[in-house]
Amino acid sequence: MSVKVQHLVKNYDVQRAVDDVSFEAHKGEVLGFLGPNGAGKTTTMKIITGYLPQNGGTVEVCGYDIAEKSMQARACVGYLPEHNPLYKDMYVREYLFFTAGLHGISKPRKRVEDMIERTGLQSHRQKQIGELSKGYRQRVGLAQAMLHDPQVLILDEPTSGLDPNQIVEIRQLIKDLGREKTVILSTHILGEVEAVCDRAIIINKGKLVANAGIQELKQQFSGQSLVTVGFTAAVDAAKLAQIPDVQQVKDLGKNRWQLAAAADRDIRAALFAFAVQHQYTLIELHKETFSVEDIFQQLTK
Repeated sequence: MSVKVQHLVKNYDVQRAVDDVSFEAHKGEVLGFLGPNGAGKTTTMKIITGYLPQNGGTVEVCGYDIAEKSMQARACVGYLPEHNPLYKDMYVREYLFFTAGLHGISKPRKRVEDMIERTGLQSHRQKQIGELSKGYRQRVGLAQAMLHDPQVLILDEPTSGLDPNQIVEIRQLIKDLGREKTVILSTHILGEVEAVCDRAIIINKGKLVANAGIQELKQQFSGQSLVTVGFTAAVDAAKLAQIPDVQQVKDLGKNRWQLAAAADRDIRAALFAFAVQHQYTLIELHKETFSVEDIFQQLTK
């Protein structure tokens, strides 16, 4: 694995911000890192980057202990913080060359041009950073995070301030990067987790409360499989209740019904067969899905 966190603890005076958190992040995946404000996720990310020391536990990045071999571990990490710090009086290209020099990149010109192209900064390369919109400043921050080709990318709210078209482009870039690197992505846009991430962890009040693949999370917390069905005419609820695997029938009004079954059962085929058998005309049939937002609210209320 690229990142291994074990029993991580961080205290601010008497307040415990991170409380015995353990997880791993692997190469070739995008890991969503979620939690309400003040949950401890930004503190955890800063510890992984070496920006903050921990009070307990261990963090390994690409096999290097962040406390014992800090410089080697930091060299493996690209970091885009939530509040993107940039030199606003520098030009985009100039700033990226400056960053390349800090990393000791051997062929800075080619690398800088590659990053400008990958982050869509071609038409803004000669502009001062202070003249850019917030969305394009985010792109500059993402370019600097990727400039030294790190094995681990830690992105805190990377699509903040982007317009809808830019969000789609940056999400695709993150997904592409996730095929070859380890990406830890923190975001408040929960739909973004479903669109981009392979796995998610949720932290609440400093404690880890969920750690699983996106689909696995939905199955764990759904409890039941819910199907909504609509007919052109009235249907007897008792007949619906007799369909195999149906556990509960709820009248939604206007000839619409919600049927519940066990989480591992899909009753849509049986419903279709029921309609054919009794010559009912279906106008609606779909399975309800639990979103990451639903799960997040359950775990962090």
